[in-house]
Amino acid sequence: MLSLNNVEVMFNKVILVLRGVSLQVPPNAIVALLGANGAGKTTTLSAITGLIKTELGEVTEGSIEFEGKNLIKMTTDGIAQIGITQVLEGRRLFAQLTVEENLRVGTRAKRKRSPIKKDLDMIYGYFPKLRTMRHATAGYCSGGEQQMVSIGRAMISNPKMMLLDEPSMGLSPLLVREIFRIIETVHGEMATSMLLVEQNAPSALDIADHGYVMENGRIVLDGTREELKENEDVKEFYMGLSGVGQKKSYRDVKHYKRRKRWL
Repeated sequence: MLSLNNVEVMFNKVILVLRGVSLQVPPNAIVALLGANGAGKTTTLSAITGLIKTELGEVTEGSIEFEGKNLIKMTTDGIAQIGITQVLEGRRLFAQLTVEENLRVGTRAKRKRSPIKKDLDMIYGYFPKLRTMRHATAGYCSGGEQQMVSIGRAMISNPKMMLLDEPSMGLSPLLVREIFRIIETVHGEMATSMLLVEQNAPSALDIADHGYVMENGRIVLDGTREELKENEDVKEFYMGLSGVGQKKSYRDVKHYKRRKRWL
């Protein structure tokens, strides 16, 4: 459904951020893109939706295709109209607007027009709490509530694919579980494909069908969720499960610095 092939992204015609990234998102699948801060995950999403153009970025090599369409030559609003929507890192709501007004913004990207009341009722069905606070100013909502609004705003356009950027960021463990439960429910009931960018590897791999690990602008590992959960390097670098109870010397810790294991 979505295919990135050997994609390179450069900013200001000088800074090479993505270095030959290739990944695929099949229809009706959740694919996780894991990695530390600065690995290039958000840039990958922005390359897909065209948002890198607003930051003097460009795809200099490779191809990005969605259902056979070349996204590189399309505008950001055109990409939204064919069914791709992005839940931005940090929520990015219109803080001065109400919860419902923020949700209504999402209807601008709808491919087919339908009654707004019906769309809002659908969102409130997934997020009952938002119905009771629909007139509240979004900027005064909690982080978890804002994340629900952000996801709802993306859902209301009835996308074919959702790109979610760090949905667990800044949330308590309890809210993280709730947000991921909602994501899994939305995926199952709306049959929407998802590319999920996350640092929280355990939560992401609990709901993903397939995963990719990115470091320094490259894909260094991929596999099914079972394969990644059992991979010793993923356990150590992203789950903190590096031999519980085992002692390591300082030399080992220094050697920990990736040890060229991905090569």
